[in-house]
Amino acid sequence: MLWPLSTRHKRLFRLTSARWQRRAIFVLGGIGVGAAEVALAQLADLAQHAFTLLLAKSRYAVLAVTPLGFMLSAYLTIRLFPNAQGSGIPQAIAARHLTDQAARESLVSIRIAIGKVILTLFGLLCGGSVGREGPSVQVGASIMFALGRVSPRRQPGLILAGAAAGVAAAFNTPLAGIVFGIEEMSRAFETRTSSLIIAAVIAAGLTSLALMGNYAYFGSSATALAPGVDWLAVPVCGVVGGLAGGIFSRIVIVMARGFAHPLGRSVKGHPLWFALVCGFAVAICGIVSGDTIYGTGYQQVKTALEQGAPLPQDFGILKLLATTFAAISGIPGGIFSPSLAVGAGLGSNIASFFHDAPLGAIMLLGMVSYFAGVVQAPITAFVIVTEMTDNHAMVVPLMAAALIAHATSRMICEEGIYHALAKGFIERATRPPQTNAAPS
Repeated sequence: MLWPLSTRHKRLFRLTSARWQRRAIFVLGGIGVGAAEVALAQLADLAQHAFTLLLAKSRYAVLAVTPLGFMLSAYLTIRLFPNAQGSGIPQAIAARHLTDQAARESLVSIRIAIGKVILTLFGLLCGGSVGREGPSVQVGASIMFALGRVSPRRQPGLILAGAAAGVAAAFNTPLAGIVFGIEEMSRAFETRTSSLIIAAVIAAGLTSLALMGNYAYFGSSATALAPGVDWLAVPVCGVVGGLAGGIFSRIVIVMARGFAHPLGRSVKGHPLWFALVCGFAVAICGIVSGDTIYGTGYQQVKTALEQGAPLPQDFGILKLLATTFAAISGIPGGIFSPSLAVGAGLGSNIASFFHDAPLGAIMLLGMVSYFAGVVQAPITAFVIVTEMTDNHAMVVPLMAAALIAHATSRMICEEGIYHALAKGFIERATRPPQTNAAPS
């Protein structure tokens, strides 16, 4: 009579043990992701500082350093770290949709994460207009994937949790990390893994707080729009940011997929020379801008918001061009921070038409509008800008601008950049291997 009870207890023990092991993986993974993102942030600052020292020696050195750096980065990506190019978010999205473990590992693995970190830092060291936050997503997904290889059925949830934790730790924005995971990575709310994702985000966030302290990414801002004419800036920023973001996304997607034209075939056939040309274009943009558009753009935007001073009139368009060239060059690097910088520059330009409106408020509208136009994830856009600036007075106008920008962007680019690029990785991973055998 005791044997059935004993069997039931054993089964209950196994289920409970498996459940706690799964939770432990998510928490330990979150701690690992948080530590990795802090290290990447510190090293990225050092890389940008080293590039600044180079500019102090000779600002025209970029005409050689940036093109050759892009070329070398593209070469290392192709030869040593395939699938590490770009921001890394499309790879993480694609890995969630794949079912084959080997295919997943080709997109998210410790090897890919190491290459992503090294080459992203190298891109910043060469003056590329790239960010570290997008790569944080692929690194976070890779760490979670490595920890959870013993449980293939849980891999989609683990990759999602790693991506969300990466965003949360990179920006110190836990809410944005969770929203990003739901809106952009999964496009759905997954009840079964939601609590585990939150646990991973909390673990990553606490690790980041323990190592770097509590901070708002762009500092604390109390700026707000006054009732009346100031609110006209909301639709203006929404339309301009959405148009610019949609154009950027359309260019990057077309270049990634290739196009039937001799120029398109030349780009695909000579990726290293194309990277060299893109690096030279970034260097030209940098020189014309007075050395302001290199790197993430974080410091320029933070200073402008804190001092209430406008960015240079050509900052927005030149940062947009430099980020476009970096994104299509094939080198690893994100578009999160550069996109926010582009939006701030566009907002600064728009603010010149609203003389009585606070400059900082319109810059925030520009940031959320352009970012929403690029990623077509409006909720993530306004949540992340709100958390990064610790400004809750702007929540409603930021929401409105993000929705307008999203609708405007979709008129130019039907699909968000990350999901459109993810389709390419999925197709390549599921494509049957080619054989050279002659037909019998």
